[in-house]
Amino acid sequence: MSESKQSSISRRDFSKRAALGAAAITAFTLPREAQAQDTIKIALVGAGGRGTGAVQNAIQAGQHSGAKVELIALGDVIEETAKGAVRGFKENANLKDSIKVDDSTTFWGLDAYQKVIAMKPDYMILATPPGFRPEMFEAVVNAKLNCFCEKPVATDFNGIRRYMAAAKKSEELKLHIVTGNQRRHQKNYVETVEKLHDGALGDIVAMRVYWDGGLPHARERKPGMSDLRYQLYNWYNFCWICGDNIVEQHIHNLDVANWVLNSHPVSVIASGGRSWKPEIEKYGNIWDNFSCDYEYPNGVHVFSYCRHLNHSYDEVSERAFGTNKNFHGGVSNCADMGEGGLNPYVQEHVDLQNAMMGKGPYWNQAVQVCESTMTAIMGREAAYTGKRLVWDEAINSDLDIFPKNMSWDADMPPAPIPRTPMP
Repeated sequence: MSESKQSSISRRDFSKRAALGAAAITAFTLPREAQAQDTIKIALVGAGGRGTGAVQNAIQAGQHSGAKVELIALGDVIEETAKGAVRGFKENANLKDSIKVDDSTTFWGLDAYQKVIAMKPDYMILATPPGFRPEMFEAVVNAKLNCFCEKPVATDFNGIRRYMAAAKKSEELKLHIVTGNQRRHQKNYVETVEKLHDGALGDIVAMRVYWDGGLPHARERKPGMSDLRYQLYNWYNFCWICGDNIVEQHIHNLDVANWVLNSHPVSVIASGGRSWKPEIEKYGNIWDNFSCDYEYPNGVHVFSYCRHLNHSYDEVSERAFGTNKNFHGGVSNCADMGEGGLNPYVQEHVDLQNAMMGKGPYWNQAVQVCESTMTAIMGREAAYTGKRLVWDEAINSDLDIFPKNMSWDADMPPAPIPRTPMP
């Protein structure tokens, strides 16, 4: 994988964007020929469950945007995954008429994404594991393609800088970028956050955000699997590729905090650990719990907690606490002042398609999702190191955990399980 060193990024550079919270929406419209388009060609990189689900969401979205959506190419690092996804699409009666992929446009291997990009779809769907996203998003932007990119968008600070540089370029090119933080397209969230911004709870003085649930998967190595093949198969359990659970999952809740507060943290202190997972291969090197105290501008604190604990109390939620106790008791779950709408996983593609056809506002969430990913990574590193991390220092650190000289037969033992150092 190639590397790209980017220039320093300040907190001010991040926080001047997206004041309305629904990402960077402006009055920009596309040229007339794009507005007249009624067929939208999409292509997928990353053909696992989230990727194939996103294709279905995109096709369903066409029923609401008025677009005829066609999948013209597909790629994955694993041959059987790529071929199996195409086969599954064609066997689905609700999808098969929209599937225009054949053997010549089905790709696999570590360079599959380059071949898919070369097909020049109207928009790309990037649904690979997070560690790959900085390089792939950079390639999509360099090809001047619109994109639906899943979150999070990096697993270390080096990846953040790389993605951010591409995000800024995508803004300059006026590309449409929608990301997988679907709450920003969920009607009851959108309406509630707008009211919070309008002062419904007065000044927001604190928030707390939770992602408490079970471990998504932990897979045993199959006979003959190389280190890379196994870590891709069991990707959720290795930090270089997933970012740990605070990054891969809890980013949703942290993104809501950034959205409500129209900012990102100034600093964070955190703790956590690995309380129940034995040190065996299938559990990789990620932790199972994080507790973070994020400080935002004006002394506002966001208390963040996430964990993996099967068969336990589960809660995925956000709470904002305001000074106006006469309205909702001064508390909102960030979705309780709005009405329900379309499935947000579909709505995010509706918004992207409408924008591309000139039927809706311009969407570019690339900087915003990078900021939320950075928030999560900073919490993880504060917990791993036991240090208070400051945004402006952390974002310019040299942390780079992505493997170098990646190949199918290379020895790639995982990094040790992080241990917070003793004082």
